[in-house]
Amino acid sequence: MNAAAPPTSIGSWHPGQDPLDPIESGLAPALPELGRPLFIVRRPEGLFVSRGGTARLGIAPEPAAAELPLLAHVPPLPPSRLGDAGFKARYGLRFAYVAGEMANGITSVAMVREAGRAGMIGFFGAAGLMPGEVESAILRLKEDSPAVPFGVNLIHSPGNLELEAALVEIFLRREMRLASASAFVDLTWPLVYYRVKGIRRDAQGRIFCPNRLVGKASRVEVARRFLSPPPEKILAQLVGRGLITAAEASLAAAVPMVDDLTAEADSGGHTDNRPAITLLPTFRALRDETAAAHGFATPPGVGLGGGIATPAAAAAAFAMGAAYILTGSINQACVEAGTSPAVRTMLAEAGQADVTMAPAADMFEMGVKVQVLKRGTMFPHRAAKLYELYSAYERFDQIPARQREIVEKELLRSGFDEEWRNTREFFRARDPKQIERAEKDAKHKMALVFRSYLGRASTWAVTGEPTRRLDYQIWCGPAMGAFNQWTKGSFLEKPENRRIVTVALNLLFGAAVATRAAWLQAQGVCLPRPAGATPPLELSEIGKLAGENDFPLKI
Repeated sequence: MNAAAPPTSIGSWHPGQDPLDPIESGLAPALPELGRPLFIVRRPEGLFVSRGGTARLGIAPEPAAAELPLLAHVPPLPPSRLGDAGFKARYGLRFAYVAGEMANGITSVAMVREAGRAGMIGFFGAAGLMPGEVESAILRLKEDSPAVPFGVNLIHSPGNLELEAALVEIFLRREMRLASASAFVDLTWPLVYYRVKGIRRDAQGRIFCPNRLVGKASRVEVARRFLSPPPEKILAQLVGRGLITAAEASLAAAVPMVDDLTAEADSGGHTDNRPAITLLPTFRALRDETAAAHGFATPPGVGLGGGIATPAAAAAAFAMGAAYILTGSINQACVEAGTSPAVRTMLAEAGQADVTMAPAADMFEMGVKVQVLKRGTMFPHRAAKLYELYSAYERFDQIPARQREIVEKELLRSGFDEEWRNTREFFRARDPKQIERAEKDAKHKMALVFRSYLGRASTWAVTGEPTRRLDYQIWCGPAMGAFNQWTKGSFLEKPENRRIVTVALNLLFGAAVATRAAWLQAQGVCLPRPAGATPPLELSEIGKLAGENDFPLKI
């Protein structure tokens, strides 16, 4: 069949109460009615669409019964059916949608709560916060919304396992049963300890892990570690220290480190800028390989994050087999985000090319970078300059005088020695070992001072410090620009209208519409434009189109 030829009949269609409309005018309004089936039939004058009737597949039409040739059909596809049913069942969710952890509490208590109430799940952005602040957030979420599903981020802290351990102790003490492990390059004992503590067999003899983990990775070697059982060496260490029992260690060898794994593509913050279209299939294949090798009873699900900001992107993720989708950058622009109105405005003006890589505060000396917004801020340039100076010189007073003057006046806004005193107080509370090392190593002292600027740059953005607007560090991926382009001219163009649930359900609703359009294309139907494309809609309109039974929110 050539490209212009109409599709062949796949069966017969008997009319019902619903009208037949020409495909040119009837398809676009019919596709978004996700709670109803859709049929494409042939009449002598062309192709027509109906939302009702009776189809008989593989059976020729009977003219005497007023039947017509059936060329294509799509079933109802409410947004709740997207993604992996096992993933949704694990966490008690209605939608396969994750509000990813944005550090410094940007993925806030309010955002996590709203996502959970809507049948999704959010992970509180614990990175960068003190253990006491994280514990307070956990208690608020447990007390305010005890039945709402939520998780908390456990970020890797290179050189500071004490911080990871302190957070894990809080998780265990407060019975925080779901964590997201991010930025890990290798497994650490606190992470393994959290995963395996309390592991046991249930009444049916199945291995039960009370503490669930959702990993996040962009490298194959890290993904393999997450998808495999905990390392025997670390398990032995935990047994030797009396943190777990020998029985727990034995059971841990039969389960993967994570219940689910997010393939992190080109995201904001820590990222390797991997293309989603290659990363997700690779991780899914790796999951199948490791699950077969270890005989896991329940292999981990593999979701996708990074670059998801439009219905088409969400639909593509699910079409590639993503168990769930995870969003980050676009959530930061929502009103529930724990950041300043100034940042939300800057994000709403960003294009896809308005992002770049800059040195990371937590892994500065390792040369690790994070993806940030470059439009409206000088942070990326200034952070890169600090890393350049750190790489070239062994101590601050070796830097040429003119360059030292720029650093002190424009970036630090104080003398180096004064800034070191402030930095020392910061690390005295968080990681005293860094102070001891810096007092003996001038290069490390310089690194800590430079890291202090990088760390405070994100705080200035969160608080909206007006005198430091040009120094704002705003984690952001190209998804933000794609979202802004899609919402241009709609009510979601304005930052004050961007709410986490409204954004999420628009993406899921649009993904379901796009998926139904793709199903028709796969059956040979040439779609008239703009069928399959959906602009942002108010929640009330989405509720009507998706079907009341599948839309339990108060709208």
